[in-house]
Amino acid sequence: MTTRREFLLTAAAGATLAAGVSSVFADTYDLVIKGGRVIDPSQGLNAIRDIGISAGRITAVAANLSGGAETVDASGKIVCPGLIDIHTHARGKDMPEICLADGVTSFVDAGSQGAEKIDDVVAILKGAPNQGRALINLAKTGIMPMGELMDLTRADVGAARAAIERNREFIVGIKARLSFNVAGDADLEVLKRAQEVVTPFNLPVMIHMGQQVSTMARVLALLKPGDVVTHMYAPEPNSILDGNGRVMAEVRAARKRGIWFDVGNGRNGHLWWNVADRAMQQGFLPDTISTDWTPDGRTSQVFNLPNCMSKFLMIGMPLNHVIACCTTNAARAIKPFNDRGTLKTGAPADVAILELREGNFDYVDNYRNTRKARQKLFPFATVLAGKRVPARA
Repeated sequence: MTTRREFLLTAAAGATLAAGVSSVFADTYDLVIKGGRVIDPSQGLNAIRDIGISAGRITAVAANLSGGAETVDASGKIVCPGLIDIHTHARGKDMPEICLADGVTSFVDAGSQGAEKIDDVVAILKGAPNQGRALINLAKTGIMPMGELMDLTRADVGAARAAIERNREFIVGIKARLSFNVAGDADLEVLKRAQEVVTPFNLPVMIHMGQQVSTMARVLALLKPGDVVTHMYAPEPNSILDGNGRVMAEVRAARKRGIWFDVGNGRNGHLWWNVADRAMQQGFLPDTISTDWTPDGRTSQVFNLPNCMSKFLMIGMPLNHVIACCTTNAARAIKPFNDRGTLKTGAPADVAILELREGNFDYVDNYRNTRKARQKLFPFATVLAGKRVPARA
């Protein structure tokens, strides 16, 4: 006959064994991305791997992981850090969510508004599911169709500083548009005022170059390490190329002293195949690839960040470098994103899954020149803070 003491000991042992069995079969990860080609330039990684995610963080990058509460089959796909677009325009509250479905987990509104209405942009950023930040426009009015800096009274240093002060979490720098139809012949004065605004905050200036009155050499002389030149492949007058089609010595020197060069695809005078070809043939590749996204660009020339990335595959950039431009490099260029753009263990689990398709694809520059290519990147799935983003309807 079993005594009461023996019964209790047996019951306790059984409970312990059951607990052990339960722990063995418990889910090791909240999410596992299986079998994709993981490209993470921050680690020099380009191999078939699985990614394990727990509590919103990357917890493992290895072969043959198991034990995920949820699994994403990424076989035949490219898995990379969540894409970072450092030049967009958040002109509608739905824009961040649209871009998120394209793999963009962090973005910057690049100067849509100035001091008078920057709070409207900040409200969009606060409501965004992905991580959004803004560059304030030097002109207090923000972008104007007839050129916001034709009247220099709009370049109000005090107003811009006050706007930054009240939005320190979200404003990460200032945007100065220097084109002749925006700033006239006052482009250098505009840039000086932009630097004056951000000096107390140690923030960067992003300049919109292309068809400005002053030479690139004079413009670059006013930039500091950490500043960004966007629309880098805009044509003459005063592009990054000299009169003989060579990348200017001043442009190379600017890069060496820490100035970033960004694509800023856009639709109006910013990207010309001829300039991109010549610069890239001379080894002057972009640091970052961005869209200059607008609602109109969504249906013309730009479409989305993977499409802009595909243009540079077409021109001849290696896939690793293209991905670095929208992950590792972009994270380094924008300080609040410094912990993004990587799949290292412990990093926030922002992941883009892309599909590189074979076919016949057309790519267009800002001057309606069409080129054909056999490959194009398409967004397949996005993971934000460890959770898969629902597919866009």
